[in-house]
Amino acid sequence: MALQGLLPGPAEMAVFAMAVLVLNATPGVDFVLTVSRTLQGGARAGMAAALGINAGCVVHALAAAFGLAALLVVVPAAFRVVQWCGAAYLVWLGVNLLLQAWRSDGLGRQGDVRSGSITRSFAADFRAGLLTNVLNPKVALFFLAFLPQFVPVASAHKTLSFLLLSAWMLLQSVLFLIVVVVLASRLSGLGRSPVVARALHAVGGLLFVALALRLLKERPALS
Repeated sequence: MALQGLLPGPAEMAVFAMAVLVLNATPGVDFVLTVSRTLQGGARAGMAAALGINAGCVVHALAAAFGLAALLVVVPAAFRVVQWCGAAYLVWLGVNLLLQAWRSDGLGRQGDVRSGSITRSFAADFRAGLLTNVLNPKVALFFLAFLPQFVPVASAHKTLSFLLLSAWMLLQSVLFLIVVVVLASRLSGLGRSPVVARALHAVGGLLFVALALRLLKERPALS
C-alpha cells in the first residue's frame, strides 16, 4: 500500500516534526530520566532508559490507535489510578536518589566506588524508562489530542495513518534521546567525584519528586 494519502503533505509534516522536536526538548520525565541515568551510569544506562521510554510510547500509541487510551478521558477514575501510580513511581525513584545522596559516600549499595556511578543492569534501566512512560497519562492524552490533527482528512485508513505518524514520532524521539545520551555521556566523568555524585543524586531526586507533584495536577481533559 502506497504511503501517498496516508501521511500529510510536506508542509504539514514539517510542522509535525518541529512540534515533536519541541516536545522532546521540553524538560520532563523522559528528558530528566535519560540525562540522570547517563550522568550516573554512563551511556549504556542512558541508552537503556531511552529505549524503555520509547517502548512505553509504543504502548501509548497502540492504545490510542485502538481506542483504549480514550478510557482515560471518559473514565476519570481510570485516569486518576494511572496518574497516582505514575506519581508514586516517580516519588519512589526520587526518594531512592535522595537516600543515595544522604549516605556518607553518596552512592547506593550497588554503586561503583571507583567510578562514582550507579551500576545497574540494562534491564533495570530499560524497565525504569518503560514504567515512567507507561504510567504517565499525559503521554496517552498527547497521542489522543495531538496526532489526530495531522491525520489526513481524505485518508481511507485513518488508523494506519495514525500508526504511521506515531512511528515517525517514535523514530524522531529515539534519535533525539540518542543525541542527549551522547552529549550527557561527555559529562558523566564528573560523577567520579563523590561530591559531584552526591549532588547529582540530590538534584535528580528533587526533580523526580517535583515532576510527580506536577503530574498530579493534570486533569483528563483534552483541549
